[in-house]
Amino acid sequence: MKKIRQDHEIPECIKEWGWKYHHLGIPTTKKMTNEKYLPQFKFYISGFDTSPYGIEWMRFEPDSPIHKLIQTIPHIAFEVDDLDYELANRNFNILTEPNPPSEGVRVAMIEHNGAPIELIEFKKY
Repeated sequence: MKKIRQDHEIPECIKEWGWKYHHLGIPTTKKMTNEKYLPQFKFYISGFDTSPYGIEWMRFEPDSPIHKLIQTIPHIAFEVDDLDYELANRNFNILTEPNPPSEGVRVAMIEHNGAPIELIEFKKY
């Protein structure tokens, strides 16, 4: 039987697996200031670089190839040390296979209880 987490306890992914909070991605239809366009995904991101909390706004083109769950439900993102290990050794529902959105970064999107979760691996220099 799985232990029920108490209010004062941190999530298992942080406490046991060693994941680190990175950002909260929030879909929007509103044009935001200082948007950066990601042409390969047909969407805009903004806010992360100035948010002390890691808030990132995401505005999608109508024909964006990004999974509809990610386009409509906010996601939380965690930094992981080894993306391939996490995906191979845990029973995840994978929405988006690992891909490089920018130089030195690999991400994958998983789903848990209807919520998208982003896993991010940064190249170690």
